[in-house]
Formats: sequence, structure tokens, C-alpha cells
Amino acid sequence: MYNKNTIPFLFFLLVVLSSAAVAENSQDFGDYVVHFNALNTSYLPPDTTREYDIKRSKNRGMVNITVLSKTLGTAGKPVAARVSAVASNLTGQKRTIGLREIHEGPAIYYIGDFPITNEGTLRFRVSVTPEGQKDTYEVLFKQQFFTE
Repeated sequence: MYNKNTIPFLFFLLVVLSSAAVAENSQDFGDYVVHFNALNTSYLPPDTTREYDIKRSKNRGMVNITVLSKTLGTAGKPVAARVSAVASNLTGQKRTIGLREIHEGPAIYYIGDFPITNEGTLRFRVSVTPEGQKDTYEVLFKQQFFTE
């Protein structure tokens, strides 16, 4: 389903867009680093949204999570994890985001899409338990979306 040209796409998207939007969209938990990003799916190329089965729309957002194990001399090794995400708006309405695990070569991502509104701000609570670990790490972040 995924070709060689799209294998690094989501990681590239995560790193480039998160760097452009915020100084650092990652959180360090000792042996692990969790990278995260949320964006409007209309920013994604149509071919990519078809290939990853993402709903491309100005009224849809996407969250992208990756978990890296710190490995000396590398940027980190992607690891599988139990990942869940909940988004709440400023009035406190909550929505559980269904996440899908994607394996592309050595890369592992967790993506999910959800509805957004213009100028709406969502607060995300992401829970991550790396495979084989009992500790659960929690990442909190917020993102404002623009649909116009």
C-alpha cells in the first residue's frame, strides 16, 4: 500500500511542520521521546491522504504521534506503543480520537483525524505506554486550527 517515496513522508511532515509551528513538539521521558503534531488535513497532498486513508478537508484535523527510544549515536529508534488521544475544546467537550498504527520500514506512527472549526482551539491529552513497559507517559498540548 505504501511506496518507497512516501515511507518517510509522515515523519518528514511531523518534523518539518512541528518545527515551523512550534520550537519543539516533543517531550522527553528519560529513555523515550514522544513527538507529536496536529494540523489541518487540507495541508496534506491529495495523493498522500488517499494513500494513508486520511479524510482531506478544511474541516478535518489530524494528529500524528511517534515514540522513539533513545539510542546512543542516533536520532532515536521508533518503538511500538499503546497510544490513546483525547481532544477537548475550550468549553470542555471531549472527543476520543481513534488512532491507527502505521509501520513503514523501521518507522512507526500513530495517526488519527477529527473534526475542527475555524479558529477553534483543541487541547490534546495523549497517553503513551511503550511496548514492554509498564509506565505510561502523558503529553499535553494545544493547537488552534484555521479552516478559512
